[in-house]
Amino acid sequence: SSSTRNCPCKMSQLPLKSPLASLVSEGTNSRVESLDNLSMDSFWLEVENIKQSAEAEQEECSLADVKTQEEGEAEAEWLQDAGLSDLLGDHASENDNIVLLSTLTKTQAAAVQRRLDTYSRSRRRKNKHPVRDVRDIFGVVNSEETAAEKEESSPDQLWHNLQTSSVQRKTQDYFCTVRNPGKEEVFNMDVAYSEQAAVLLKGSFLSESRKLKDGNALTKFKIPKGRLGVTRIGDLSAQDMKKIPTLALIELTALCDILGFELKRNKAAKLKTTEKRLFGVPLNTLLENDQKLLPNTKVPLLLQALLSCLEKRGLETEGILRVSGSQTRIKSLEQKLERDFYTGLFRWDEVHQNDVSGLLKRFIRELPAPLLTAEYLPAFAAVQNIPDLKQRLQALNLLILILPEPNRNTLKALLEFLSKVVARENNNKMNLWNVSTVMAPNLFMHKGLPNKIPEGKEKQLAEGAADVVRMMIHYQDLLWTVSSFLVAQVRKLNESNSKRYQFCDKRIKNLLRKIHADKDKVEKNQAEPSKIVKAHASLLLKDSLEVHLNNATRVADVLRQFQKNLCQNGWNIVNTVNLLKCNNSMECTNLLLYEVGGNIGEHCLDPDTYLLDLYHINPHAEWIIKQNPSYPRVF
Repeated sequence: SSSTRNCPCKMSQLPLKSPLASLVSEGTNSRVESLDNLSMDSFWLEVENIKQSAEAEQEECSLADVKTQEEGEAEAEWLQDAGLSDLLGDHASENDNIVLLSTLTKTQAAAVQRRLDTYSRSRRRKNKHPVRDVRDIFGVVNSEETAAEKEESSPDQLWHNLQTSSVQRKTQDYFCTVRNPGKEEVFNMDVAYSEQAAVLLKGSFLSESRKLKDGNALTKFKIPKGRLGVTRIGDLSAQDMKKIPTLALIELTALCDILGFELKRNKAAKLKTTEKRLFGVPLNTLLENDQKLLPNTKVPLLLQALLSCLEKRGLETEGILRVSGSQTRIKSLEQKLERDFYTGLFRWDEVHQNDVSGLLKRFIRELPAPLLTAEYLPAFAAVQNIPDLKQRLQALNLLILILPEPNRNTLKALLEFLSKVVARENNNKMNLWNVSTVMAPNLFMHKGLPNKIPEGKEKQLAEGAADVVRMMIHYQDLLWTVSSFLVAQVRKLNESNSKRYQFCDKRIKNLLRKIHADKDKVEKNQAEPSKIVKAHASLLLKDSLEVHLNNATRVADVLRQFQKNLCQNGWNIVNTVNLLKCNNSMECTNLLLYEVGGNIGEHCLDPDTYLLDLYHINPHAEWIIKQNPSYPRVF
């Protein structure tokens, strides 16, 4: 690749500052070497097509250029986005911050304190009004505290003091998988990723870099189902999901701290307005307009139409996505869509499939802000710098949880379509790498963002961007999972909202000692070995279902019991329940059990959830049987 090429990716390399520095170069080089046999021609061809399209229309930037932030600004924005903006004021309400801080792990709390300390130092250097010190929030430091105690409580030491932590015990299975390459590996979501990384770093388990593999040889990961099952994005209520991005941002920052990377974020830019109704319109605006026609629309109707057209007639087309349609026809089609799409007069059957794929890529590029957001596009791009594949996926999982809901839903719809393209590889000649190299410029290139790349780094960064897209396509089921440790933090937040912490501890260290002493205790289950509860199906039945719980009772068992009572007892059905018949037996495949109330808003339960365990964690919740919403798509 020529050094004169402008890489489309705004991929700021993350500054290295930890013992892992030497591994990054090794890991990156090993991945680059393994990509030598994978052509990047499609990537550069797509870049040229994008440039020609932009030059022909003499487009102006619709997004203000990102400005370099002054010292302390990044930390202030981070604290604000992490839900801790009150820590920056002099007369802030402490309770909200205390509730959030009380849910954090040691590594997460250390990440928070680092940012607050950095912000405080920058303010003092500028001779501005001093900000509140963390010690003022958690109590006055005792003058008799020894220097050794002070050093032990420093943020840089918090994550080092994990020798006796329960994390080490919980991550033993994780260690074993690292040492057995080639086998299906466990993807641990019970323990915070940053805590796992801290223990792995202490044990030098990261010295073994994962090499990038081609196609179907990519490492297989399995999320082990604990007693509480697995939670997918969409299983939690909107109220609870609003808490997830804040927690995910804190965890991502803690993970980057442990790995020795600085999490770079762009400053949010102001969007310019447009007179168009479809192309170049913010996702939120598109969805507001679409929801007037179809309430509860989660993905823009235009994107749905483009994907539907390609799925019906383009999946078998050789070179679909790679072979560019006519720029003149694509521009003309865009104008027709602006005029006729909402009237229903646009004729999709008259459009060439390569032109439709061109419209799809154009729609993504024309968004006023990148689909991966201007703030986090550098972070997505920088995932490539993490040497270990599992930790790259951990970072991607957190980034996807941080995305605004419209962006996340739109990205999922796109990735589901791209998976279907890859599945027809034998016919369309588009394998996973081909699709990734074509789509990477459209996701990482944006006309409103600066794209200055160090000379000689173009090939490496382009391959890294394509690899990030490949991971998102291949591992999307894993990436759209809400980690169990995040769900547990949401529960703790909901519980703490009604009972505020009363602080008299000397420092944040003392708070953390108390919290983690409680967490590390082995919980002796003194509850009853069985329990009788009721599951309600108010929208379906007038009666409730009495459920006898024991250690083996799962959600699937309750749904089968519900179905059996429907058939045998002739319950009075209020609304028709569509039961699927199979060999004269009834299957409640369209029914779901929800946990509602207590320490959760609403939670769609995994069929393999053990209900007695769930009852002990949330005894005040109601269990409600509901019909399964439209499946499987998110829109």
